[in-house]
Amino acid sequence: MRILRRDFVRDGPGSVKLMAEDSDDLWFTYNLIAPGDSVMAVTSRKVLKERGTKRVNSQRVDSKREDPDADQFVDSKQRACSKKRGDSYKRLDADLADSKPRVSERLTLKLEVQVEEVNYEKDGGVLRIVGTNILQNEHVPLGAYHSLELVPKRRFLLRKKIWDSLAIDTLNQAKHRISSDDLAVVLMQEGHAQIFLVGKSVGAPIETSIPNRKHAGYEPALKKFFENVVRAFVKHVDFSVVRCVVIASPGFTKDQFHRHLLLEAERRELKSITENQSRILLVHANSGYRHSLGEVLSDPKVMKMIQDTKASKEVNALRDFFTMFDKDPYRACYGHKHVEFAHEQKAIQTLLITDELFKNSDVEKRKKYVEFVESVKQLGGEAFIFSSMHVSGEQLAMHTGIAALLRFPLPDLDDVEM
Repeated sequence: MRILRRDFVRDGPGSVKLMAEDSDDLWFTYNLIAPGDSVMAVTSRKVLKERGTKRVNSQRVDSKREDPDADQFVDSKQRACSKKRGDSYKRLDADLADSKPRVSERLTLKLEVQVEEVNYEKDGGVLRIVGTNILQNEHVPLGAYHSLELVPKRRFLLRKKIWDSLAIDTLNQAKHRISSDDLAVVLMQEGHAQIFLVGKSVGAPIETSIPNRKHAGYEPALKKFFENVVRAFVKHVDFSVVRCVVIASPGFTKDQFHRHLLLEAERRELKSITENQSRILLVHANSGYRHSLGEVLSDPKVMKMIQDTKASKEVNALRDFFTMFDKDPYRACYGHKHVEFAHEQKAIQTLLITDELFKNSDVEKRKKYVEFVESVKQLGGEAFIFSSMHVSGEQLAMHTGIAALLRFPLPDLDDVEM
């Protein structure tokens, strides 16, 4: 991520001018922008313009009278009639203006929108920001809704009312390209595959229609499918970043693809793959769809390979929470009020919280969560911020998005309303 200009102070307002170099930078941008921020960028918008036509105003011209004395004796009735005709001509002019033909034209504009929604496309190629225009413009009125598209190599200005510690950390990660992609997963079954980097999915699902095994077209279709997956693998998996790659599927699809991948790597001299064969694991999964990702991450072989990484710690923390909640419910809690009560008792050992709670248009609420996380750390606790786009973050979101493991039992939690 290129930081072109920064003008802010910690815990105060300010702005930063950025340019994403690639799709990974867009991922950091997605985590940096929150509702309530404003983003300025060059964009395009279709606007209606009046077609250039000449219009002649209607006018009434009275001929002058020969009698010089006649102009001195125009009675009130004549003046009233003259005024009425003048009003009629004005209305006619207005009607003609309203009936002017209009044409649509797409213009390139610079707009600034107050962010209401941020959408990250799974193909990693575009970030859409939806909000209302707050920059005076002759073509787009203030308050009109617009969708900005941020793509690599396009500059934009981000303003925040408060640059808290979480936002600054995310900005620094983007600047220094500190990646959290400890693990890549190729989740597949015949005809369907998707690649995940822990924390996000990359690329659209790979779909290939494969006929029945007994059909003559089965082998060519399967080979074509594997070739498409290899292409996506080479594009998205960087062994200089990820510690481990898992290929998971039901049955023997994973084994067939693994053999195809290594043969292709030898044929095409893809050294990044041939030199890192030992870092590729084959794991069983019940399906090739996203919901099986949690099953893959919990596999003992995978956990051993990624131990001491951010991904492993998050998966372990969530698993420990569910285990403790079943065995000793007074030493684990979830829900805003229960977790806040536990913090008041200085009982939180491990805090689990989703990043969605920080993407809040209410600045005070966001500030509250940031201070809450920092307070837990100051008291010797550990805090994990889960990505809402990761399967473990989705699981946590189903339990209010905030939970905690406690240092000691708190039977008084029963008296606290959820």
